[in-house]
Amino acid sequence: MTTSLLFSVSNLFVLPFWALMILLPNWGVTRKVMESYLPFVALAGLYIYLFINSLTPESAEAFSNPQLADIARLFADEKVAATGWTHFLVMDLFVGRWIYWEGQKTGIWTIHSLILCLFAGPIGLLSHILTSWLTKQIPSDLTPKETVES
Repeated sequence: MTTSLLFSVSNLFVLPFWALMILLPNWGVTRKVMESYLPFVALAGLYIYLFINSLTPESAEAFSNPQLADIARLFADEKVAATGWTHFLVMDLFVGRWIYWEGQKTGIWTIHSLILCLFAGPIGLLSHILTSWLTKQIPSDLTPKETVES
């Protein structure tokens, strides 16, 4: 497989997981799928493959003592760029999964944070942290309560 094809496949691979978490968060199938670490194993395996195939003496030297100009030059190489992008995909999906499970456990609204995490991982993480904090600031007498009928 070419690097370009692996790049395209990895982008498509993550979309069903994001779709399930965003569009069908309370569906039993979504919960079952998101319990699994297999998507991360597959993506990490792809990352390892790309990493090994993009490793050169120049890239090893640049990564061992990172300078912005050197890193920018490295990312001009398609293999290095695909490796970096796969790194983003793995980590963003992992953070998105964490946000999803936090929302499932606490009942905190997560759709906006998941969408942000899909497109800009750290912004989605910050969104969830802020949403969680703000939700905890709302007095409990303003939140809906269950009624018990006798």
